[in-house]
Amino acid sequence: MQKYDDIRNIAVIAHVDHGKTTLVDAMLKQTHTFRDNQDEMTQDRIMDSNDLEREKGITILSKNTSIFYNNTKINIIDTPGHADFGGEVERVMNMADGALLIVDAAEGPLSQTKFVLKKAIEAGLKIILVINKIDRSDIQIKKVIEDTEDLFLHTVDDTDMLDFPIIYAVGRDGKAGKDMDNLPNNIFDLLETIIDYVPSGKVSAEEPFKMLISSFEKNEYLGKLAMGRISSGKIKRGDFVSLLKPDSKLIGNFKIEKMYVNEGIEKIEAEEATSGEIIYLSGIKELEIGQTLTDINHQVALPTISITQPTLKASFGPNTGVFARDESRFLTSRELKERLQEEVETNLGLKLENDPVDSIRMIVSGRGELHLAILIEKLRREGYAMEVGKPEVILKTIDGKVCEPFSELTIIVPEEYTGAITSEVGKRKAQMIDMQNDEKTGIKFIYKISERNALGLRSVLMTQTRGMAQMSSLFLGYEPKIESEKQQRNGVLIADKSGKALSFGLDIAQKRGVTFVFPTEDVYEGQIVGFRPVEGDLEINVCKGKQLTNMRSAGNDDNIQLAPAEKYSLEECLDFIEKDELIDVTPKNIRLRKKLLTKVDRVRANR
Repeated sequence: MQKYDDIRNIAVIAHVDHGKTTLVDAMLKQTHTFRDNQDEMTQDRIMDSNDLEREKGITILSKNTSIFYNNTKINIIDTPGHADFGGEVERVMNMADGALLIVDAAEGPLSQTKFVLKKAIEAGLKIILVINKIDRSDIQIKKVIEDTEDLFLHTVDDTDMLDFPIIYAVGRDGKAGKDMDNLPNNIFDLLETIIDYVPSGKVSAEEPFKMLISSFEKNEYLGKLAMGRISSGKIKRGDFVSLLKPDSKLIGNFKIEKMYVNEGIEKIEAEEATSGEIIYLSGIKELEIGQTLTDINHQVALPTISITQPTLKASFGPNTGVFARDESRFLTSRELKERLQEEVETNLGLKLENDPVDSIRMIVSGRGELHLAILIEKLRREGYAMEVGKPEVILKTIDGKVCEPFSELTIIVPEEYTGAITSEVGKRKAQMIDMQNDEKTGIKFIYKISERNALGLRSVLMTQTRGMAQMSSLFLGYEPKIESEKQQRNGVLIADKSGKALSFGLDIAQKRGVTFVFPTEDVYEGQIVGFRPVEGDLEINVCKGKQLTNMRSAGNDDNIQLAPAEKYSLEECLDFIEKDELIDVTPKNIRLRKKLLTKVDRVRANR
């Protein structure tokens, strides 16, 4: 374990894709956290360690690492930049004393920048502004700084927080400095600023030990490892500690069997740790995030973690599809419920309850469509099969009025798509807050919109703008429910027979719409196999082949030219389905289906 004289704890916060993880890469590499021959020295986005993060290019989970510079240990907390994973940001803010607020030199502060800055200021963190990507051709440094200062003015109560240092950076090249016109070829100016500006974490070492549990990890041999920052005092391996509920009620006393600290991206076993250090403790059998560990003679709990409540819910249940048994390891409702309950323990943005309509199903509530989509993808990769219903916003009754969640929606698009944006968003009863025209970044729209009316908007706008729209949102709160224009989706093509899809049948289907399946792909009755350009569903036989005649041989489909099948992502599926439909999820496939598979059942249900 490396020796050090002082300690700093910083959170790295920003809007999605403004360069947090890339800048952390440079800090890890330039402080010689890795040997020159280690694989990490040639990797990008080292902290995005799981497959989903690397595939989607976003940070999903907050992660801890540490570096050493000038006899000071700097603990770094890399946080997500997407609003749907705001619970991860809220969970770890109490562990930091300062924050690097990273802002893109061209885009400036966006909706999630507001969210993370507000949370950092509420936690009393010292903010260092990092203007990143100053090598872009469309930078507008002066405007970005002015916009960020305005954001501070509208967020802070303490005027002392308006005086913050500014660092300019090109995170991709590992450069950061105080003079944007003369950047050094390293990030040492940034590290010096952290040490000079962020308060030391070494405080209250002589006071009784206290630590708020901010997270826990599961270890195959040690069970749960409680993770958090020591608020006061110190602790040694073998000490006894008390575990308290937020109301200071004692849960039990436990002996610390092992203790770990971060060094780089590794966990190193430690014998002793003092205030300011972020540690991992084993030996505590029953624990939850938000509980407090204390000296057994001073049992007073720390303030618990405040988490923004979910705004979207969907029904999860066991997969009753034809192919689920052959394509998955975990099928039963019991297995699915146990896994969801396990996920809720660490994913604070999720809530779980029994479905009041169907006892074998569960209602899962999250912070947005991407939040739910990532959960579904995570479970299917672990071998679980499930059926997911149409997401619905969570309504609340406040002062006798039915209220719904509202968000601030920011959209940046090239100027030629202005009409498409204003038309589609206008249909959804959105209120325009601001509109800015910039020659470099395009048109920036800011709307206030109910989340109920925003469902499915991302997919529609991405289609209408050919993928050029940049969208982000910020949760504003609950307000009285407003009217909504019915967003009528067109009809779908439904397989009326089970079997293998054939080119002849798909050719007939493509004359009536866009198909979702490839030739030779297995389908079942009631599966949604395509999308119509008009309203109304249509049953169709995509398993149909050419008929044999005495004039020519049938079964030869060589002359049929098929368009490629359309395949939706999980997030697009959540946007697409209606109330009478489900997403059929297995580890091998994602399909769409009707809740009632046979035409007879659907006709009876609509009577």
